[in-house]
Amino acid sequence: MNAKPTKPGAPGGEQRPEDVLAAARRWWTTAIVDIHPGVIRMRGYAIEDLVGRVSYPQMVWLMLRGELPTREQARLLEAALVAAVDHGPHAPSIAISRMAVTCGLPLNGAMASAINALDDIHGGAGQQCMELYAAIDADRASGTEAAVERALDAFIAAHGKIIPGFGHRFHGTDPRAVRLLALVEIAGDVVDGRFARIGRLVEAALERRTGKRIPMNIDGATAVIYSELGFAPALGRGLFILSRSVGILAHAWEQSQQGGRIKGPMPTSIDYTYSGHPPRSLDRDSSDDDAA
Repeated sequence: MNAKPTKPGAPGGEQRPEDVLAAARRWWTTAIVDIHPGVIRMRGYAIEDLVGRVSYPQMVWLMLRGELPTREQARLLEAALVAAVDHGPHAPSIAISRMAVTCGLPLNGAMASAINALDDIHGGAGQQCMELYAAIDADRASGTEAAVERALDAFIAAHGKIIPGFGHRFHGTDPRAVRLLALVEIAGDVVDGRFARIGRLVEAALERRTGKRIPMNIDGATAVIYSELGFAPALGRGLFILSRSVGILAHAWEQSQQGGRIKGPMPTSIDYTYSGHPPRSLDRDSSDDDAA
């Protein structure tokens, strides 16, 4: 007969009720929110004190960083969030949200489908660019320009020749990046500008290497701002998703009002390219086999 397993914490192996309760309370540990009946505190602040007095960007900062930002810091964060909200139905995540609606998904399903596409290639460039900037910043004691060259060599060896945050398939000059970098330049009391300088040096290095100008795009510019504001690179992707989710929601809602059923990536009047085997007959192939 198998012996009954014992539980530590009390004579005879049985757990005491107070030990069980203490273990349950330790199961999830958070410094973010404290909730009791009639009480909700975010990072120590009562929610009723925050509502109506704190902006959404300030709330994002508080939740991620533990303290409220200055108004200038929040303004710069807000600018980056606003800039990346949408880039049209040809952006895969936006197209997915619209197609999902025509397939019958509700708004939450359309948004989830679209957000799931925001990974390394579509949605991850900001984080990757922040990682590149961070590597250069960590190595800049030996000379920033030399650090840029080493970081680019290492990135290309690991990931290929496309440098995240620079160049754009649609815009020769990304107007969003131009505006964001201008805001960084006038925010001297908020940031020290070293990541903006690193970004410009990467831009110059790419021009030397390729013989053509490859300007910073929205991902490179938001990477500058998030790095200047002290966000960890991994948060860069999450912040981009917060931003782009607004565009995803707007397009999903618009499509739900327009209607349409099972709309694919192109109108049915535009054909695709078939590259498979030419027409053949199973009956003919079978008879050939029989003859053999």
